[in-house]
Amino acid sequence: MGDTLGSDLQGCVIVRFETDRRYDLPVPPADLWDALTRVDRYQSWWPWLREFDARDLAGAEVWACLVQPPLPYRVRFSVTLDEVRPPSTVRASITGDVVGEARLDIAAREHGSEARLVSHLEPGNGLLRAVARVAAPVVRYGHDWVLDTGARQFIDRAV
Repeated sequence: MGDTLGSDLQGCVIVRFETDRRYDLPVPPADLWDALTRVDRYQSWWPWLREFDARDLAGAEVWACLVQPPLPYRVRFSVTLDEVRPPSTVRASITGDVVGEARLDIAAREHGSEARLVSHLEPGNGLLRAVARVAAPVVRYGHDWVLDTGARQFIDRAV
């Protein structure tokens, strides 16, 4: 997990956010998967998910999202579910204000499940790229806040 620097075709520095997080959940994988499939409840679990348009947790679905981290900006993006293998794997491509890929793997553990989220993301528009170049720790904070707060809210409200 960390930030990496790269460059685009014009030689501009791009900040990339690499994430590898593991969350322990007190339910078996089948129950965790069941909760994840209730996409109609996502906004009630996550109030920072200001807009969300999704029908199902299924391959080839495209979700439209607007996220408001505790910072003075919003992030609009689409999540294309490239691969969905119940009850263990979701692999997705992200486009919009944030671009990249993410993968969620669920495994059984002695006292429930482990959810592992791996993502490789970077700002997808000029404004966010500029902000990330000059204030990478602030952008990282917003990213981490959404992931960690989202995990806590999911455990408290969904499982």
